[in-house]
Amino acid sequence: MSDDKAAVERLHESYGRMKEELAQVIVGQHEVVEQVLMAMFCRGHALLVGVPGLAKTLLVSTVADALDLEYKRIQFTPDLMPADITGTDILEVDPETGHRGFRFVNGPLFASMVLADEINRTPPKTQAALLEAMQEGHVTVGERTLPLPDPFFVLATQNPIEQEGTYPLPEAQLDRFLFHITVDYPSEEEEREIIRRVTSPSSVKIAPLMTGAEIIELQNIVKRVPVGGHVIDLAAKLARATRPTSEAAPNFVKEMVSWGAGPRAGIALISAAKAHAVLRGRFHATTRDVAAVALPVLRHRVLTTFNAEAAGVKSDDVIRRLVQELWGKDGELKI
Repeated sequence: MSDDKAAVERLHESYGRMKEELAQVIVGQHEVVEQVLMAMFCRGHALLVGVPGLAKTLLVSTVADALDLEYKRIQFTPDLMPADITGTDILEVDPETGHRGFRFVNGPLFASMVLADEINRTPPKTQAALLEAMQEGHVTVGERTLPLPDPFFVLATQNPIEQEGTYPLPEAQLDRFLFHITVDYPSEEEEREIIRRVTSPSSVKIAPLMTGAEIIELQNIVKRVPVGGHVIDLAAKLARATRPTSEAAPNFVKEMVSWGAGPRAGIALISAAKAHAVLRGRFHATTRDVAAVALPVLRHRVLTTFNAEAAGVKSDDVIRRLVQELWGKDGELKI
């Protein structure tokens, strides 16, 4: 236990240095960076949704540099096939003996950090190959099953505006992502700083702060973070309250939600709450940690009705109201 607490303190210090390193390249987006790191320390994957030009790709590659991980980017297109990302057998001829044989060539999925750029631009068959890798940690090629590197993270991006000619991810596949991270526009001051940096000479080099082996060790520590029964009760109640057919759902959920979060949501809430606590130097997760991660965990698992959408009500609005209902006006949790 004492070794774990010391490791948590070291991670908290490393996290502070990591934010300083990333700030040399990425302007703002502090919450996005934190959520990406939380997903990694939970052994989860994240979907980053934002309009073009918000440095989603730059953010992922910079985090990979700071964590000293092998990084690959896959630009998804409508003609991309599963073999293009998993790898394929190629026929080789030995120039000395003339012997012919097949050799498997790894695809870009064989990296510790994979950026799936514009995942909704590729057909379902290729999306399914990626999601098998995310869920199982291996790829299937013919009759062979090949393990992927450890650690392994997928950070997928999606443009929320341009939907023509795209293949939106089904809800069952969205559920495989631990987090749905919204990448928003920068503030006025941040936008001025972005313009200044990009139009000026720069030679910033990010120093690696953590290796893959250290990340695996920290993932195991996050798994061991103790959680009280009342915290688990909150996560379960919050997940169940999003389901319009549940007795635990308030009336506004029954009116505004067509489909709620499944059992993976409660698991994700507790896992993310542990990582949230660890990044703040604490070796215990609280109900406040659960509330802090509710939006990225639930926003892609809660589907609003047509009437709610017509009234401008988003899943974020429903989740915020649910959290407020559970906490009460005086800040006391109601379970």
